[in-house]
Amino acid sequence: MKTSISFGRSASALAASASAVAIAGLVGVSAAFAQDTTAEAAAAPAVSPEVAYILNTLLFLIGGFLVMWMAAGFAMLEAGLVRSKNVSMQCLKNIALYSVAGLMFWITGYNLMYTGVDGGYMGSFGPYSFDPVGGNALDTGYSTASDWFFQMVFCATTASIVSGTLAERIKLWPFMIFTVILTGIFYPITGSWQWGGGWLSEMGFSDFAGSSLVHSVGGWAALSGAVILGARKGKYGPGGQVTPFPGSSMPLATLGTFILWLGWFGFNGASQLAMGTIGDVSDVSRIFANTNMAAAAGVVVAMVLTQILYKKVDVTMALNGALAGLVSITAEPLAPTVLQSVIIGGVGAVIVVFAVPMLDKLKIDDVVGAIPVHLLAGIWGTFIVPWSNAETSFGTQIVGIAAIGAFTTVASVIVWLILKATVGIRVGEEEEVLGLDKVEIGVEAYPEFGTGSQRM
Repeated sequence: MKTSISFGRSASALAASASAVAIAGLVGVSAAFAQDTTAEAAAAPAVSPEVAYILNTLLFLIGGFLVMWMAAGFAMLEAGLVRSKNVSMQCLKNIALYSVAGLMFWITGYNLMYTGVDGGYMGSFGPYSFDPVGGNALDTGYSTASDWFFQMVFCATTASIVSGTLAERIKLWPFMIFTVILTGIFYPITGSWQWGGGWLSEMGFSDFAGSSLVHSVGGWAALSGAVILGARKGKYGPGGQVTPFPGSSMPLATLGTFILWLGWFGFNGASQLAMGTIGDVSDVSRIFANTNMAAAAGVVVAMVLTQILYKKVDVTMALNGALAGLVSITAEPLAPTVLQSVIIGGVGAVIVVFAVPMLDKLKIDDVVGAIPVHLLAGIWGTFIVPWSNAETSFGTQIVGIAAIGAFTTVASVIVWLILKATVGIRVGEEEEVLGLDKVEIGVEAYPEFGTGSQRM
């Protein structure tokens, strides 16, 4: 059975494994780049090292652009779930945070996450260098630029989670400053603990594609920001009253969910990190199937639960149920059976259905439901890994969850408080009522409707 406990997505570990296979003259080179290092995988029949290099690189590139497409999914989901007066702002934030993540992951993020970690707590600062023009990296088994691109789009996903939670009342530039720090420092440091071959990897912690390392990191950052920022004006009244703020477009939110669902096949499937053997390709296919089943279960469970609890099916809960199923299966999408995948995804949806009203009782205003989906379902998915992966332990998983949560929360709180005390993080009451599209960026998404000017 394949597992991800030894190195996860560690670039240095993959390179070392590839070199050992090359020296031994084994044709199963690419198997050493997968999420496991088992003997049968290393000895599996494979193509030549050159062809394996091409196939592995292709997997990174295909997976990378699928995950990049998730940026569009987040943008559409958020655009649909915020009010019409804030749609342009969410579109701007999502294209901006993706761009900032790309720059920061080159400036220092990749090296901080993967270079020189060696069982420690972080790598080294500085920009990352690609292969020369026409060059190759046969000793690693894949193009270095393809690996960087694949890891970078994961980094951008983390920031997208924060964007939705804090929508409709946060200033643009303080949010962008936080994004710089999150994508350039916080995310790479916690990622290095597992995927960079750091101390959690040495302990045997397992997170195949990032239920904790991507999703809960974004969730912890979003939660700390939501608490410090406060709720939207008029959201909570006396006596526990909660005022619904319906989103601008359910079709856009649904489109965003389908885009995210599609992108998740690259998110989880390409985290196999190899496509040079029959076993690798079979496992990528298995990951696709398990990922899809978990999401499908999340939708159905959310629909049934909302019908029972509220006597109506809530479409936003169904959408978030799909995403919760996807987040839940991300920590271990390979090892579970189909039934286990369905249960894991279904429980993720249960968490969302009950956590959304719980946050409202606590007066924590999460506009798109990202905290239940990405943080809580991410914790669940990481915790339950040993159920299907016997090489892990619940104790080690809990240590990893707690360490990632503590570091991200404390670091995020410090940055949010500094921003609040210096430049301020929240728009004024009048600006919030008018909408951020008009007062922050001057471009309304729907100028002919709502608060926009009348058509001439």
